[in-house]
Amino acid sequence: MTEEISPELFSRLVDLAAFAFDPEEAKYLRRELNNQMKSIQQLALAPLDEKVPLASRGVTYTQENRPKLREDIWEPCQNPDEILGQAPEVEDRYFIVPDIPHTELD
Repeated sequence: MTEEISPELFSRLVDLAAFAFDPEEAKYLRRELNNQMKSIQQLALAPLDEKVPLASRGVTYTQENRPKLREDIWEPCQNPDEILGQAPEVEDRYFIVPDIPHTELD
């Protein structure tokens, strides 16, 4: 089997995700992703009974078996200054995060 994720495609995905890997990390990650693709292809070969409905996840939820939504409960933070003190940059008690430049997708 040829590699599904070529070095060129991997480089493009890394650029789109704004990741930065050293060459060894990139080589390892691309190899692992290709191994995952092989596993997915092997799973796709497993025969399925046509009567089994396709699902996007392991459990199909209905009104009867759907878990109840939890109530959202707001709880104030006990030590906000300590948490804010760990941030590299804060302004007016808000975290400042780096701007990631966006590019148009092809």
